[in-house]
Amino acid sequence: MKDDINRSETGSVTRQRPSGFEPKVWIASATVLMVLAAAVALALYSGESSTTASAATPSAPGVTISTPLQRDIAPRLGFLGQFSAVKRVELRAQVGGTLTEIHFKDGDIVQKGALLFVIDPTPYEIKLSQATAQLEAANARLELATRELVRAETLRRDDAGSAQNVDQRTAEKRGAEAAVEAAKAMIRDARFDLDRTRIYAPFTGRIGTHLASVGNLVSGSRTGSGPTTLLTTLVSIDPIWLNFDMSESDYMIFLRQRAKENGSLANKLEISLSDEKKFDRQGTLDFIDNALNRSSGTIHARATLPNRDLLLTPGSFARVRLTMSNSAPVLLVPDASVLNDQSDHLVLTVGKDNVVILKKVEVGDLRGGLRVIRAGLAATDKVIIDGIPTATPGSKVSPHTGSIQFSSDQD
Repeated sequence: MKDDINRSETGSVTRQRPSGFEPKVWIASATVLMVLAAAVALALYSGESSTTASAATPSAPGVTISTPLQRDIAPRLGFLGQFSAVKRVELRAQVGGTLTEIHFKDGDIVQKGALLFVIDPTPYEIKLSQATAQLEAANARLELATRELVRAETLRRDDAGSAQNVDQRTAEKRGAEAAVEAAKAMIRDARFDLDRTRIYAPFTGRIGTHLASVGNLVSGSRTGSGPTTLLTTLVSIDPIWLNFDMSESDYMIFLRQRAKENGSLANKLEISLSDEKKFDRQGTLDFIDNALNRSSGTIHARATLPNRDLLLTPGSFARVRLTMSNSAPVLLVPDASVLNDQSDHLVLTVGKDNVVILKKVEVGDLRGGLRVIRAGLAATDKVIIDGIPTATPGSKVSPHTGSIQFSSDQD
């Protein structure tokens, strides 16, 4: 290749590059840069595609599964009951007058026959005195009429008197006898009113607050047909009733089981108060109503139990357990694993290929902190006991094996 040589005015020589060399270098550099940019773009696109693909296919949610716990347990029914008094009475005035005495403190336990109230007896004592005086006068007239009749009969036998006189004296005696009986009735009436001025406890129980104070004028009516003043209430405390309602399904279970056991109506109940964990109190089922309530679909039942410690109060609530028969094997799952869908109960299980399956079950009461499953679940089913919110029926999950524990202190 031949170079062109130029001489400058200073005498220096400058070598010139061949024509066409510089454009070829720039084209090659641009080509390399374009290849590198394409490679970087491809790498970035591949990374974004990989990230998008991984986001589009998330991992299956983790859940804990276990087969139902099997245990021999006596079948029983559970209810919520409310206490009520065996006896309850409203103490009302049967006679009117001024209230003069109150012989109890509000809320006291009073014994049968204890004096509670006194109404001013003065008007009724006066009435009794008047009736007594009338009886004395009637007795005097009867005595005179008797003597007159004897004299008339004597005169008639001696032919000194007439039969008409004897008849007249006989009628007078009968009138005097009637007057005596009327006076006696007036005395009983006056004594009845006088006795009602003192009001006694008809049975042993806890008394309520007094609703009339000393000095108040109270109204009374022996027959209850007129206005009467309510003075207080009294309820018995030992024994006490526990009322509860059975659903129709529980009632049918009760009837069928009792038919198998040939048991009588007097069944033993276990009772626990709201602040108690154990069912240490015992009662006897002694009444079941003769018809179901059409509006609620339940039937009323009642148990009687002692209240020697006076801790049971009418109106308070308690839990009731009714044992049906001897122990039998049952399936148990955590109560949190049982889902409610209106009137149905559902349990989530894991089936083939770790797919969530929804099963409808029939439940019983709580035993050892676990829910009894009466039907709808097999002993080999894998029940989801943890992670239920993340499990959807028909979806896949990542199961981990756990265990179900029975708490004996909650039995």
